[in-house]
Amino acid sequence: MPRRSSRQLWADKLSGKSVTQPADTPLSMQRKPFRGIILGIDPSLRGTGLALVQFIPGEKAKLLHSHTLKIKRTLTQADCLGEICRTIINTLESAHVRHVATEGTIYVQNFQTAQAMGAARGAAIAAAAMQDIPVFEYAPLRIKQAVVGFGRASKEQVAKTVRAHLTSNVLLDFDEADATAVALCHAMTWRDPEMT
Repeated sequence: MPRRSSRQLWADKLSGKSVTQPADTPLSMQRKPFRGIILGIDPSLRGTGLALVQFIPGEKAKLLHSHTLKIKRTLTQADCLGEICRTIINTLESAHVRHVATEGTIYVQNFQTAQAMGAARGAAIAAAAMQDIPVFEYAPLRIKQAVVGFGRASKEQVAKTVRAHLTSNVLLDFDEADATAVALCHAMTWRDPEMT
């Protein structure tokens, strides 16, 4: 049987096709498919993307809800962080979320931008921690590699690829598509501790 690339395997897994492991794959390398709801978060001080995505092995991912938290420029940074925290807590309380996945820190040249993004990420993580839900962080390049197949994909490419992986086939705005991509990345790469 010809060996398939990791990109092909991930695409098959997300589309609900059977993905068989080679017989010689060590048990520690095998993955049990993720089952449950993931809250994907694309943190930003004034435009945080949120996506509740349900995963059932053998089926396409189902987008339960997506939202972009748009915060007015007139609000202070502290008010923005409070609104991010409140919104995420309310979202977590609206569904039986198993894991939270968020985009990690990215490199930016502007210190103030980096500081604001880090603060938004911290508010999102704190909200999940207050609900005792495990949080997983992924670098933007890793998310794009997992979902699209290459780390330099554009926002348009991410949105189109995310659309193809969902049962609803809906084209999301960029913040919501990015949040959904984080959830997809987590479902594809997370390893069940019981399998190790």
